[in-house]
Amino acid sequence: MPDHTPHQQRTKALTIASALLIALLTLSGLRPYDFATWALEVAPVVIALPILWASYQRFPLTTLLYVGIFVHALVLMLGGVYTYARVPLGFQIQDWLGLHRNPYDKIGHFFQGLVPALVAREILIRGQHVNGPKMLAFIVVSIVLAISATYEFVEWAVALIAGQGAEEFLGTQGDPWDTQSDMFFALIGAITALVVFARLQDRQIKRIQNGDVG
Repeated sequence: MPDHTPHQQRTKALTIASALLIALLTLSGLRPYDFATWALEVAPVVIALPILWASYQRFPLTTLLYVGIFVHALVLMLGGVYTYARVPLGFQIQDWLGLHRNPYDKIGHFFQGLVPALVAREILIRGQHVNGPKMLAFIVVSIVLAISATYEFVEWAVALIAGQGAEEFLGTQGDPWDTQSDMFFALIGAITALVVFARLQDRQIKRIQNGDVG
């Protein structure tokens, strides 16, 4: 008779989620608006999945973090299919809020702050690298802003290499302050992770440390 332990159940759920992501990733690459842009946008998903599975037995993450990574991957893939400036959901939000541009890229940058903040926080806590909640929060926010700045450097490099062809990847939509607002939304995402999800993550980390499912 099979042993349906919580660990086995979670492993099965993560396997299904991974298979679903791979299927959606494949589907998203069939007819994207711009293939080069799609490849750049979904690259983090392609890199993250093997790392997550390679580290699963040795360093399983909390369920909260796995869910966050899954949702972030969906955001990246949707942006890759249409390019961020053309995502239909963004146009709907634009109409609802009366905005002058498609704001979907800001959703992407919000998750670019939220999920890396949870990743950094979990690694720092479980590795006992930082003492004190204030220093932990400061370092997490600093890491998120460093990641956001690095991503903007990547966009700059792509723009220099590709010239006008980088317009779809950059998605600035004529906004001269796009870089600054991208980093600001990443900051909002990091603060959201610290304020809204910290206690839940702490509880799940303790369960993992006690040998339970996180």
